Amino acid sequence: MPRTERERHKLLTRTARNLGLLFAGSSFVTVVVANVADLGPVAPALALMLLTGFGFYLVGSTRTPVMPIATYVISLATLAAFSLPGAGVSDTATTNGITLFASTAIPSLIATLAAHPRFLWLVIPAYVPVLVLVIAATWSTGRGAFVIASVLVGWTALFVAASWLSASLRRAFLGMARLGRAHAVERQSSELEAQRRHGARLLHDTVLATLTLLAHSGIGVQPEALRNQAAEDARLLRQLRLGGTPMPRSSGGYTLERVETGDLGHTLESVKQRFGRMGLQVAWHGSGQILLQSHVLDAFLLSLSECLENVRRHAEVGSADVTITEDDTTVRAMVTDAGVGFDLDAVDLERLGLAESVIARIRDVGGKVRLFSSPGSGTTVVLEVPK
Repeated sequence: MPRTERERHKLLTRTARNLGLLFAGSSFVTVVVANVADLGPVAPALALMLLTGFGFYLVGSTRTPVMPIATYVISLATLAAFSLPGAGVSDTATTNGITLFASTAIPSLIATLAAHPRFLWLVIPAYVPVLVLVIAATWSTGRGAFVIASVLVGWTALFVAASWLSASLRRAFLGMARLGRAHAVERQSSELEAQRRHGARLLHDTVLATLTLLAHSGIGVQPEALRNQAAEDARLLRQLRLGGTPMPRSSGGYTLERVETGDLGHTLESVKQRFGRMGLQVAWHGSGQILLQSHVLDAFLLSLSECLENVRRHAEVGSADVTITEDDTTVRAMVTDAGVGFDLDAVDLERLGLAESVIARIRDVGGKVRLFSSPGSGTTVVLEVPK
């Protein structure tokens, strides 16, 4: 049985148990109060009524149809006990208690049939013996019309309520299942998009950067540095082909290992040395002994390296300044060059290098990027990430 069907069956059987206990208890109290002066004649029927209540309690604790059937049989025996020669039901209060039992407590079992809609037709053959026995038990009171009407209304109302509850639960569970499938599809789509963006950033930071150097004949770059970078890119591509998930370690460097926190100072030195080999002299200012969470450090350093790479490629200068500052909540890096600059309104902010490798990467870790530049006045980029 699917999980949703099991849950629906559990809710319906517990509904039957709770309603049965409520109505059987009310009927028992009504009969006891009506015969409190002499309980002897109705004692057997009261005992069976208590046994019926116990049966309702067990109905909500089992998945088999045995207990609902047994509880129904005991309830018929209860009605029959009120027809015994010694019972002598003749007062209105006792009649009301018996009628309440027959019209509400017994049809509470319909909820267990609603868990299996193909068995709902059993309600009619189950209704007839109850009607016959309750009429026989209360016939001497002369309230036959009231008893028949009450039993008919009670069974009809509980039949409609059980059927509606069963259908509503089925629709609710089906809706939840569809919602779950839609959420899974959306999550898969989001994960695929995140993987695509990660792959685009990774290739831009490594292979495309190396290819750009080759396209410009490696001008300003030491041959050994170019060979090392190409070897690193080749290793990365092998990892990708074998199904690995490289994690950023430094600009142009990825690893399959990840640490919880990293020392910014040591990693900045590796960035400085790399760009020094590439022909860009970087002057560092401010603090370098800052601990950041691993994923924040990754984004911060790779975005910083991309800014320096843009200086090396486009600023037409051989040096840049990087100033690292911090406060209680934020670490900032300001990358400044005195190069040719550019018109902010004219540059395409959707370019992969700026949009993905800098802006999107910083935003993904809860930071922000600010860009200042004008033709002939150099460029300043401010990166901010949370601690």
